[in-house]
Amino acid sequence: MDVISGLGANLGTLSSTLLGYVIPFLFVLTLVVFFHELGHFWVARRAGVRVVTFSLGFGPEIAGFNDRHGTRWRIAAVPLGGYVRFFGDEDAASTPDSARLSQMTATERNESFFYKPVAWRAAIVAAGPIANFLLAIAIFAIVFMVFGKQVTAPRVDQINPGSAAEIAGFKPGDLVLEIDGAKVDSFSDMQRIVGSHAGQPLAFTVARGDREVTLTATPELKEVKDPFGNSHRTGLLGISRSLAAGDVTTQRFGPVEAIGMGAQETWFVVARTFDYLGGLVAGRESADQLGGPIRIAQVSGQVATFGIGALLSLAAVLSVSIGLLNLFPIPLLDGGHLLFYAFEAIRGRPLSARTQDIGFRIGLALVLMLMIFATWNDVLHIAAM
Repeated sequence: MDVISGLGANLGTLSSTLLGYVIPFLFVLTLVVFFHELGHFWVARRAGVRVVTFSLGFGPEIAGFNDRHGTRWRIAAVPLGGYVRFFGDEDAASTPDSARLSQMTATERNESFFYKPVAWRAAIVAAGPIANFLLAIAIFAIVFMVFGKQVTAPRVDQINPGSAAEIAGFKPGDLVLEIDGAKVDSFSDMQRIVGSHAGQPLAFTVARGDREVTLTATPELKEVKDPFGNSHRTGLLGISRSLAAGDVTTQRFGPVEAIGMGAQETWFVVARTFDYLGGLVAGRESADQLGGPIRIAQVSGQVATFGIGALLSLAAVLSVSIGLLNLFPIPLLDGGHLLFYAFEAIRGRPLSARTQDIGFRIGLALVLMLMIFATWNDVLHIAAM
């Protein structure tokens, strides 16, 4: 009976893990990948390119169908990405099939991605990342319209002894109006600015009673843990927010305003990513913050406990990240293809097949190294919890 009970408990734990982590992870990743590939697909169709395959995932096909244009829509066994394969491609990375290209008829060349003008090829490649950014804006807008945004007034409640805020002269009850001339509407606005400016002096305009006071504070770089125990490095002042009645409200927005706010949220993720990369180069940030599929799955499961609104917001952030990553000028990624097309537009002819092949090999090596490094970080992160 003990063996049976133990087996039942293990199966229950496995089921709980599946529901809590794997399903939210697949939902988030599939949504983001689908729209990325849909961007490539949609523009390719507009350009008259024949799309051979639209695949969610890699490896053996689990299910699929052919549409009236002859495209094979498929779901594959390894759900960690996807691809669109065009007529004339040798593989999922859009490597040209030289032997096949040289034997094409005039009609087939007209349907081939390789023989389209460089402007069309660039548009098709860029459409994937652009679709990711548009998806993020749309998701953020839906969240703001349906679930609203909780806004906490940027009012100081308590100040930690010896903190940057105490040194700067902050007092309980201070209401932050501006930081370095930028208007602050909520405590989260203040956290974002402070969090990305560790070690940099900031000028705060605060309302204190019936007068305005200007204070200069330098946020300290500290490691903090979120509600799930994940560690993050961020700039801190050492103050807590006010949760008094009237200081916390939930606001819902109309479509136009929500789309504008969605665009602002998307830009914030882009800017914060570049801030992090700049800090990484300058030595202010640590590379252990880079995460891979395991970290994404873990965070997806954790965020899902807050509800569908939080999970959708995570999907929007991931969509921006994937769109931005794909624009990096690394061969094999969309940005690498765009780099080759830029050389082609300048030279008036494509780079040689050998040069492109070497570039793709280097790109593959870089991507694999990044994946291994990110996965190693994930393992260390889990081990340290």
